[in-house]
Amino acid sequence: LHLPGDIDYSGDSFDSFPNGIAAIIGPDSIPTAGLVQIIAFIGWLECAFMRDVPGTGNEHIGDFRNGYIDFGWDDFDEETKLSKRAIELNNGRAAMMGILGLMVHEKIVPLGYDPDLPIIGHLV
Repeated sequence: LHLPGDIDYSGDSFDSFPNGIAAIIGPDSIPTAGLVQIIAFIGWLECAFMRDVPGTGNEHIGDFRNGYIDFGWDDFDEETKLSKRAIELNNGRAAMMGILGLMVHEKIVPLGYDPDLPIIGHLV
């Protein structure tokens, strides 16, 4: 999945950059200035918005609402809040395992494993 259009003013399209780790390192990787911009933007978000502000009603560590956004969280009882936090934690763990599987798959395919087999594959 790539966005349509160009990624910069020199005419490089989103499709001109590879997927996976090859987008960061390799001959056709994103230029260093682009990676610096991405990291700087993430750092700015972390420092400006994604932080705990004392005295704004944060209920737990990682509650970044800071008294601003409430999509009904305050209406839940304590048992429901604990359940929803546990569900979110497990979803995060599942996402980490999924991305780890993608990274492992990207590294073992060049070793000769068949990428079309769903579980482990076989040596070609």
